[in-house]
Amino acid sequence: MMSNLSSATEFCLLGFPGSQELHHFLFAVFFSFYLMTLMGNTVIIVIVCVDKRLQSPMYFFLGHLSALEIFVTTIIVPMMLWGLLLPGMQTISLAACVTQLFLYLAVGTTEFALLGVMAVDRYVAVCNPLRYNVIMNSRTCIWVVIMSWMFGFLSEIWPVYATFQLTFCKSNLLDHFFCDRGQLLKLSCDDTLFTEFVLFLMAIVIIIGSLAPTIVSYTYIISTILKIPTASGRRKAFSTCASHFTFVVIGYGRCLFLFVNPKQTQAAEYNKIVSLLISVLTPFLNPFIFTLRNDKVKEALQDQMNRCCPLVKD
Repeated sequence: MMSNLSSATEFCLLGFPGSQELHHFLFAVFFSFYLMTLMGNTVIIVIVCVDKRLQSPMYFFLGHLSALEIFVTTIIVPMMLWGLLLPGMQTISLAACVTQLFLYLAVGTTEFALLGVMAVDRYVAVCNPLRYNVIMNSRTCIWVVIMSWMFGFLSEIWPVYATFQLTFCKSNLLDHFFCDRGQLLKLSCDDTLFTEFVLFLMAIVIIIGSLAPTIVSYTYIISTILKIPTASGRRKAFSTCASHFTFVVIGYGRCLFLFVNPKQTQAAEYNKIVSLLISVLTPFLNPFIFTLRNDKVKEALQDQMNRCCPLVKD
């Protein structure tokens, strides 16, 4: 505990409850997920870079999405794994806490922006295919990706700054496995109502700002697909959007529960579960979502495996 007049200079992460045996089991599970996440998303980035069949805007964006998934899981999981191995509580300095929270929120916001860009890309591909290469040229793709990254990082400067302008004098015990903003607000002895309200409004703007083009794009996409006379044509058209649509549903579904919540200080256990979905499960699923239902990616993977391992047969 801390005195009423001082602010924390470091925090103790309570992590997961339970015995040391349970912690070792969780370590093995999360470490396995982490390794598979790194390998799967790295493979996607590599094949997008080296395979000429994947030199298109859709896969260019997919490569950046995979990079974001690697970043978001690396920001959280290594520290979580280290905490599971420690016999006592894990400590984190104030500077490290600021850095971790900022990177976590910035990468998450960048991912939202990129999902909106990918939705527009699918709209152009399905609804205006003859002009697709003209509209989604390499200069446009690079520009929108740069803007997505800039928006993600610049938009989170003030929220993180405002969070750490508070005085954390109630305690320095964070009931989480990383520097979660909701748990930080619980430790503040200042009135956080206004800060929480502004953070809530900013989350709404970010979510709606990226979700709106997605909804509009898929409205036009579905309308166009339904006009295709043959069933095979409709299936082929929708197959180009299925992976992105699946990821959108998972991505927005998981984050709406965590970020768009007017009371940032929600129950710690609920918060941990949703954080695990964001930092562990979704990055792990990303390679499967974008490979199992994508023939081009599967073909590129098979070709690369055949080149690296000549004994692998078709």
